[in-house]
Amino acid sequence: MSTHDFAALTRNAHEDWTLFAIRFHDKPGAGELRRQLLQDHLEWVATQGDQLRVAGSLRESPEATPVGALWVVRAADKAAVEALIATDPFTTGGLRAGWDIFHWSKALPLPVSF
Repeated sequence: MSTHDFAALTRNAHEDWTLFAIRFHDKPGAGELRRQLLQDHLEWVATQGDQLRVAGSLRESPEATPVGALWVVRAADKAAVEALIATDPFTTGGLRAGWDIFHWSKALPLPVSF
C-alpha cells in the first residue's frame, strides 16, 4: 500500500487555481423559466471551458424537472467563481434561488483530467 501526502494534494499548492463545487438551487416551480433560458444557458456553458469543467442539472429522477445543478469550476479564488456565476443566463434570467460554493479537495493522487 502506497502512502500519499494528502494534505499536499488538497492544497493544490503546485497550481495557480483551485477546484470549486457549486450546488445551485432553482426557484421552486420555475421549470418553464428554465426551458425558456436553456438554449442561452447551454450556449454560454459551451464558451466557459477554461473555468467550467463539469456542469449539469440535478433531478429527483431522470424524467423530473431539474431542481438545480452541480458545477465543478477551476478558478483562482471564490471571487472568480462568483463572477462566473453572475454571467450565466440562468442567473441573469432569474432562475436561480441561490447557490453554495465549496472548495473541493480531491482525495486521490491522480491528476485532475478535467
